[in-house]
This record gives sequence, C-alpha cells and structure tokens, in this order.
Amino acid sequence: MNRFFSKLVQEIEPYVPGEQPKDKKYIKLNTNENPYPPSPKVLEAIKQVNDDLKLYPDPECSALRETAAEYYGLKKDQIFVGNGSDEVLAFCFPAFFMDKKLFFPDITYSFYPVYSKLFGVEYENKSLKGHFDIDIKDYLNRDGSILLPNPNAPTGKYLELDRIEEILKKNPNNVVVIDEAYVDFGGLSSVKLVDRYPNLLVIQTLSKSWSLAGLRVGFALGNEVLIDGLNRVKNSFNSYTLDALAQVGAKAALEDITYFNETKSKIIKTREQSVKALSKLCFDVLDSKANFIFASHKTIDAKDIFEKLKEKGILVRYFNKPKINQYLRISIGTDEEMEKLSIALKEIVE
Repeated sequence: MNRFFSKLVQEIEPYVPGEQPKDKKYIKLNTNENPYPPSPKVLEAIKQVNDDLKLYPDPECSALRETAAEYYGLKKDQIFVGNGSDEVLAFCFPAFFMDKKLFFPDITYSFYPVYSKLFGVEYENKSLKGHFDIDIKDYLNRDGSILLPNPNAPTGKYLELDRIEEILKKNPNNVVVIDEAYVDFGGLSSVKLVDRYPNLLVIQTLSKSWSLAGLRVGFALGNEVLIDGLNRVKNSFNSYTLDALAQVGAKAALEDITYFNETKSKIIKTREQSVKALSKLCFDVLDSKANFIFASHKTIDAKDIFEKLKEKGILVRYFNKPKINQYLRISIGTDEEMEKLSIALKEIVE
C-alpha cells in the first residue's frame, strides 16, 4: 500500500463499476445503460451553448429545477440537482447520516457501504427475506436513518408504495431516503408522498430511463429543509456541481415526455420478452421493475456463463459475493441485442 495514503484510503474498498473493455466490440448488457439515444431535443439544446462556456454555470441550476419541479409536481425549492444520483447520495451521508446508525439491505447497491466507510457512518445491513425480498419489519421504529433502493439493485425487485409509506409513518424522526434510479421501468414513485412526510427524500437520475448517463444528472426531491441540508453540503464542497451542457441537456430531456414514454415502453416490453426467453432456457428470473433482470440457471454455474458470454462478445454483470454468486444481472438492450443474447445462451446451455 502506498505510504502516502491516509489510513482511511488504505482501508477502504472502493466501488467497482461494470467493466468496459476496449479489446473488441461488445454488446454491453452490464452497466444498465439505456440502449436508445436521448431525445433529439437534448442535442439541439446543447448545440445552442456557445459563448456561455467561458462563464461558470448557474450554481443553483435554476432553469433545470423549475422544469423538474413542473415535471414532478413539486416546488422549485423541493428540488436538488447533483452530478448524477451517486453524488446526490454521497451528499446525503454528511447531511443526514453522520449522527445516527444507517440501515439498508445486505444485498443492494454496493456504493452504500463504500460511502458509509468513507464518511465514517455506522451502518447495519438487514437481510433480504424469501426470494430476495425487503421485509419492511426490519425498518419500522428504528433508532437511525434508512436508505432503501426501490426497485432494488441488483435484484430489480420493487416495494409497493404502501409499504414505503408504512416505513415513513413508523420513523417520523428519521430521514428515509428512497433511491429510485430504476423506478420509471414499472414502479410508482414515492415522490407523491413528499408533501405528506417531511422525513422523506427521493433520489432519481436521468442516466437510466432518460438515456443521459453521459451527462451525469441526478435529483433529490423532498421537503425544503432536507434540500437545504444538501445545499449546505454541496456549497461546502463544490458550488458548481453541474456544468452548463448538462443543465440545458437535462432540461430539454424533461420537456420531451413523449419521447421518454416511447423509449421506456420499448424497454419494458423487451424485458418481459427476455424473461420468457430465459425461462425457456431453464433460468430462474426474478420479477423485475428495472431495466435489467437478475437470473440464475438451474444447473450451470453463473461465472461459467458470464465468461462464455464474454468470449462471444456479450457483457453481463457477475457478482462474486455470498448469496448472489449464482446470479447474473443482465441489462435490457434493444430487441436485436437481446435476441443475440438468447442465441448465445442457448448455445452455452445446450
């Protein structure tokens, strides 16, 4: 270990993103990206940003927040904008989680424990029940904050809105953060509960369902007091978190609802077709409300399938971790890409 590293850096285990090899052309089904391009209006808006690039971007993202407020049915002061939902989540740790224990599932987005260790937040994992289900009893009347992904990752399983509301009711003095990176692919957002529960903060991203992973835009939606807490952290770290191109591009995307609904519907339809195709090949596929599926073959080792798919030029995500090391997370691509996946899996299985 480098002698110049702090003790924290020496001990921390960083988050590992999905691999992006450059040795040949791959079908990428390993990073939950949207297979379709963003709205054409996004590129049109970005092209209009010329001389403004010599100036700092709006640190308050005013125009984008106004558009987001209209889309989500909230007030502008209930919207916080960050450099992707990962940054927004990172700001939540010093803003809300430092003084209490934090509770989140043991199988979930692997950035949560990384952030916890980075910021020195005490946390407790709660085991998933049954077939990778979140048991809300684990999150009722807790003496600490709660962080839940909905749908969960990497499982794709969704927690109904009444379950979320029960958690909010039973934790009136605790901040409850709901990470909704994938909610647009079949779930109902908790945003409709924001005005009723001042302890609720909803995190969303434009990376997945809006096809803007390359721009890095994320939102926090909640009570004005919680938003003020995030702003205090942001303005103590970097006031200009979102560049000018990202701001105008994100605004244009939110204004093209028709395009958003069209691409989202395509992905949902392809997901359901893919579940059927994999089931015929003896895969056990969890019920998903995300733009990915979580699947395990009944007889063949997941790592073997992962490696053989890579040899065939198809990337999926394999997690060599307890409880999930026989599952593959497969992002939903285009119909053509998923057909090629099915053909490759059939060859491997047979």
